[in-house]
Amino acid sequence: MDRPAAQGTVVTSRLSRRQWRRVSQGVQYAVFAGVIVLVAVLADWDRLRTQFAQKDLAGQLFPDIITVALRNTVVYTVSGFVFGLVLGLVVALMRLSSVAPYRWAASVYIEIFRGLPALLIFIFVGVAVPLAFPGTEIPGGTYGKVALGLGLVAAAYMAETIRAGIQAVPRGQMEAARSLGFSHARAMVSVIIPQAFRIVIPPLTNELVLLFKDSSLVLFLGVTLEERELTKFGRDLASQTANSTPILVAGLCYLLVTIPLSFVVRRLEARADRAR
Repeated sequence: MDRPAAQGTVVTSRLSRRQWRRVSQGVQYAVFAGVIVLVAVLADWDRLRTQFAQKDLAGQLFPDIITVALRNTVVYTVSGFVFGLVLGLVVALMRLSSVAPYRWAASVYIEIFRGLPALLIFIFVGVAVPLAFPGTEIPGGTYGKVALGLGLVAAAYMAETIRAGIQAVPRGQMEAARSLGFSHARAMVSVIIPQAFRIVIPPLTNELVLLFKDSSLVLFLGVTLEERELTKFGRDLASQTANSTPILVAGLCYLLVTIPLSFVVRRLEARADRAR
């Protein structure tokens, strides 16, 4: 005869994997909703509106925040990207060189400039370079210093990206070019490097987004009113008005550029995945 189950014993059925997934999702949604409600209840919205959303003050920022701050930010970013791209290509080719000293020098450069914070590089450009080379002026003034600072940092990352792109090109491409009478250098310039750049366009575009944000470090070089970028512009106006609305507007201007660029990066990555 079967013994009856003891009183107080709870018989539970094991949940299936799909049921566990639904329970897990339900808990995550509940936690997310709880956090939103908690923030909405505890936040001092009147104070936030007073400090960050003064419409009259925001209107006073225009058009200077576009014609001066955003324009300078774009110029700093593009100049640093171009310099970094050229230097990164040179370093990548050195990294792939059959000459050992070139490979060593490229590896040391990459490790150093990827390991140091960008802020220290800007301080080095603004302080150490004039001390090391007295009487020497970097061409372009502040614009040249920013291009050098951003470019030195970007080149270390771009070099590895470009190197990976070159190595991703099938070896048969080089062999085919050599069979047509191309020298190794000409084959690299005419055949391999163009294909490599098509491969690395998504990560290079992502590097452009990062440089756009890193351009805010220009404030450590000391700039004039006409050389201010978005962060410096927003901080100066926030200090003058004792209100944080200029910082919020500056942040929105960053998003005005970075969000479309990020969307382009995702589209390029998706296209590259489909082509594989």
